[in-house]
Amino acid sequence: DAKKLVRSPSGLRMVPEHRAARSPFGLDEPPWVPDKECPRCMQCDTKFDFITRKHHCRRCGKCFCDKCCSKKVPLPRMCFVDPVRQCAECALVSQKETEFYDKQLKVLMNGATFFVTLGTSDKSELMVCRLSNNQRYLVLDGDSHYEIEIIQISTVQILTEGFTPGGGNTRAVGMILQYKVPGSEEVTQMKFTAGEDFSCNKKLSAAWLAAMHKATKLLYESRDQ
Repeated sequence: DAKKLVRSPSGLRMVPEHRAARSPFGLDEPPWVPDKECPRCMQCDTKFDFITRKHHCRRCGKCFCDKCCSKKVPLPRMCFVDPVRQCAECALVSQKETEFYDKQLKVLMNGATFFVTLGTSDKSELMVCRLSNNQRYLVLDGDSHYEIEIIQISTVQILTEGFTPGGGNTRAVGMILQYKVPGSEEVTQMKFTAGEDFSCNKKLSAAWLAAMHKATKLLYESRDQ
């Protein structure tokens, strides 16, 4: 998908030429709190003057003094080319998201193998599941082929095992995914189960499911924006 470089008050961004091609995990730039409505830092309440300058957080758009908004952190969800100024709270969130973009997104794109059951069928098919390079489709390949648009996914439930009453680690072993069929209100369900045989790498499948769990959280956040 073609991209273009645009300049905003917040910085340079590399964005898709067409909005429909944007990542489903993306966030829009927030409107900045107008300077005239912000005589004091919105964190520490320091009064702005000729010495104490005001700065806007690129993630939330609120107004802060330099001390409360000094960190420059990558913000890939808004397509910024370089790290941008963010308040302490937003910087912490963005730093956590960096792990998703640096590691877990690659796991999703590399894919993993699952037994996939469609709807109420009692038959499952062994399929390789991966996220498309443009992040907009979940691609399933086996004897059959499916491409599920990420924005059409309504719910994702991660299935786990290994919990004990005394506590202990759980392991992701599958997921139930529901999505809307484009052009209708019909909802289709798919169940993904990690294989038990040696041809399926269970560790890889568990890592893929963990990454999908994180991706789902980002997807919901983007929708709630």
